[in-house]
Amino acid sequence: MATLSDRANINSQLEHLQAKYVGTGHADLTKFEWALNIHRDSYASYIGHHNMTAYFALVENQSIGRVKYEFLQKMLLPCGIPPAQKEDEDAEMADATEPATE
Repeated sequence: MATLSDRANINSQLEHLQAKYVGTGHADLTKFEWALNIHRDSYASYIGHHNMTAYFALVENQSIGRVKYEFLQKMLLPCGIPPAQKEDEDAEMADATEPATE
């Protein structure tokens, strides 16, 4: 059975990993940020493993360099434009409900 000190040690290790590696996530990670990390990690893995890149090039009937270039371009915005932040929406709603004074 885990003791209280074991739990504190595990939480400390988890916090260290989350600070060291961006893709490990945290409690406030949005669904979009999580998907962004997954897609970027996948593209980085495809580019780093030559056999995977060669497979994609063969399937798409493209050169390996072209496939790597396309993957690098997809890493910029792999999931499209990020959605508006919740705080921005709340501020806009507050501004919209205030009566206009002139």
